[in-house]
Amino acid sequence: MNKVILIILDGLRYDAARICLGYLEGLVAAGRADVRKLTCELPAMSRPLYETLLTGRKPVDHGVVSNGVVRRSVGDNLFARVRAHGGVTAAAAYHWVSELYVSCPFDRHRDRILIDGAGDITHGLFYWDDVYPDSHLFADAEWLVRRKAPDFLLLHPMNVDDAGHNHGGDSVGYRNAARTQGDLLARHLPGWVEAGYTVIVTADHGMGDDGNHAGPTPEETEVPFYTIGFRLERDQPLAQTEIAGLVCRLMDVDSGSMPTFDGAIERL
Repeated sequence: MNKVILIILDGLRYDAARICLGYLEGLVAAGRADVRKLTCELPAMSRPLYETLLTGRKPVDHGVVSNGVVRRSVGDNLFARVRAHGGVTAAAAYHWVSELYVSCPFDRHRDRILIDGAGDITHGLFYWDDVYPDSHLFADAEWLVRRKAPDFLLLHPMNVDDAGHNHGGDSVGYRNAARTQGDLLARHLPGWVEAGYTVIVTADHGMGDDGNHAGPTPEETEVPFYTIGFRLERDQPLAQTEIAGLVCRLMDVDSGSMPTFDGAIERL
């Protein structure tokens, strides 16, 4: 089974990514990575789009249409597909991911650390404060890679989204938070690639200049989609609903009913 890490940089809009993620842009310039602009589904909100990214369904179809819809995911999901294929899954992510795929409601004393789980996520390290340092979360992901060697890992840091809500999407604070994530990627990603992982870096939604997101403006919906070590066929558009199925395709895992990108994939 080919191994994949999916990194969701919460709240990072496309223009900020192209300005601030210097290491990834360096890989693109060197021909070792690719980047394209992706438009997220609506509403451009976190919990609905976690479910979209991990199930391949639009919010209006999967029913998690608000951050206030607090329940387990219903139907198929990426973690479950990998587990059904005999793979090991892991997540270093916000506690809403735990609520969707492990246990709901989240109990920080019970659910913070998940090791050898029997459900969709095998191993998980979950946080609940938006200011939980991205540096700590990348270290959590590093521990999962080194100690548990998952076949599929979700990494989901929150500090860019938090900075956007506090300062706005066109602010020094927001861009500096993105630059910090770019530096963390530079520190960790080469080792993960060396360990045999294919890596995708994207975002759930963007961030408006007024410090919020939900609607259809480009600032709120246009997000980056970086592929490290491969590129997708240029003339074939990619929908956010196709990402879960694309991960299955990269891993040689049956995607079930999830839509997937059916264009050519070129290794770099």
